[in-house]
Amino acid sequence: MKGKTLKYIIFLATISIAGVLFIQFVLLRNSYKYSEKQFTESTTVALKEVAWQLLQDTGNSANFDSITPVEIVSTNTYRVYVQVFDRELLKQHLIEELKNHEIYSEFQFAVFNPETEQMGEGTLITTDLEEEKTYFTFPLSKRCTDYFIVHFPNRTSYFNSQLSIWYFFTALLLLVVFFFGYTLWVIIKQRQLSEIQKNFINNLTHELKTPISSIGLSAKVINDKKILETPQRLFEYTRIIQEQNNRLSKNVENVLNLASIEKNRIHLDKEKINLTDFLSSTIEHFRQSDFGQKASIYTQLNGFNAIIFADKFHFSNLIVNILENAVKYCEKKPEIHIELKKKKNKYELEIKDNGIGISKEHRKKIFKKFYRVPTGNVHNVKGFGLGLDYVYKIVKAQGWEIRVDENPKGGSIFTLTIQETK
Repeated sequence: MKGKTLKYIIFLATISIAGVLFIQFVLLRNSYKYSEKQFTESTTVALKEVAWQLLQDTGNSANFDSITPVEIVSTNTYRVYVQVFDRELLKQHLIEELKNHEIYSEFQFAVFNPETEQMGEGTLITTDLEEEKTYFTFPLSKRCTDYFIVHFPNRTSYFNSQLSIWYFFTALLLLVVFFFGYTLWVIIKQRQLSEIQKNFINNLTHELKTPISSIGLSAKVINDKKILETPQRLFEYTRIIQEQNNRLSKNVENVLNLASIEKNRIHLDKEKINLTDFLSSTIEHFRQSDFGQKASIYTQLNGFNAIIFADKFHFSNLIVNILENAVKYCEKKPEIHIELKKKKNKYELEIKDNGIGISKEHRKKIFKKFYRVPTGNVHNVKGFGLGLDYVYKIVKAQGWEIRVDENPKGGSIFTLTIQETK
């Protein structure tokens, strides 16, 4: 699938999912409002029935049509204008009528006392029909002295029962969206991995074919007896064979190291080493290598008597990998500044270069396997994207830390934080 096609599919799928979610939440919101309206209407009708029954009990039902018995004070508070002679009878009527209208929610009620001009003691009826005292402050009315108040402190149970099917479908939709997003993420990651592996195979093929071709050509020339007449040419071709053989061996070693690390078979043979002496020795060996001879290397190790536990082989490779990158990714005369600092019980090894640098968006990715900073279709520097992945894995295996920052003077700064051994 082409990149543009995948982008269009992702865009259209995202718009579709967003639209479905929007519609779902609009429907849920409207359903909530409808349930709220239904609750108000059902409660009003139920309380009117209670008022009618109370008037019947006192023989005053003839006056029912001339009054407006129920006043909605707020969304969950109602005032019923009718005289109450028996509080227990009122409670029974409330429980019965609210149940008849399918309002299964706890409620509080209190009767106004005309003598004290205050609301009487409130009573809370739970969903289990248990009775508790309540200290809710009910609003008073100046319209009439014969009334009682009903308050629903928690209507959640009612709305949950009314909207349970909508909650279920909304949760199901969100679950589908989650799995869709996860599937999309996996597809994108697999596509990226496929692209990276494709580049890796192309680079590997090139890096293996070039030395093999050079070795084959040199061997063919040496196989000719006339080469003995020109010893200088003989030595030149043997040098080419040796050089390309080393290059081939290094590439194979990189791939084998990767396979070993991937299978978690990396083994660190840690030992006590003097950090300053070790760095001096490693840097000196690098100076004598092909890459080292191309660069100007400045060191400031400050003579710390630093003793650490580390694997000499892997630690040395770690340093050399960073230094080689500093030389390879430089478009002018490479300059490398190496400084060792001490902060509390840790040492920081800074390696500054004057190379092409690494943009902020790529700094967190360069330690990933096969990752190479995009440079379009042109790669002036051949490689597999394995060096810094190896560096990162060794750093983590040692329990150290590494970060990359921008060099204000141009290039990058690799900072390795090493724990001191006490």
